[in-house]
Amino acid sequence: MSRGHQEHPARPMGHHDDHGHGHHDHDDHAAHGSMKDYVTGFVLAVILTVIPFWLVMNGVIKDSGTLGLVLLAFGAVQMVVHIVYFLHMNSKSEGGWNMLALIFTVVIVLIMLVGSLWVMYHMNHNMMPHLMDAMPNETMPQSMQGMPGMPAK
Repeated sequence: MSRGHQEHPARPMGHHDDHGHGHHDHDDHAAHGSMKDYVTGFVLAVILTVIPFWLVMNGVIKDSGTLGLVLLAFGAVQMVVHIVYFLHMNSKSEGGWNMLALIFTVVIVLIMLVGSLWVMYHMNHNMMPHLMDAMPNETMPQSMQGMPGMPAK
């Protein structure tokens, strides 16, 4: 048999690739989830879906602003459950780089969302009264009548 067709070519000392899986060590079980982790994550995800659904369908919280904040909080907690139990991201996975990338992504998304809301609020708040003052002879749409900062008809 020629040298290129050997069954088991020589491997460097300390190399544990017995199953042809490349560079993965099977001693590191932190990256893989157990059945218990998946079931726990699934149960938490179902609970975190059913509670907000129940809150909305039964009208438990009457104030829409409060309801919105509560739903956002449940959504944020559910994202953390998915990240931990299904994506297995923690400070140890991939040497911490996964968590660092996630934190960076969250910060950028928050900057974009908060910045966009801030700009839209201030554009609406600062521009609309000036527009109506510049056009006093125009009829104001009924949807804008009675808005704060709008001139009386």
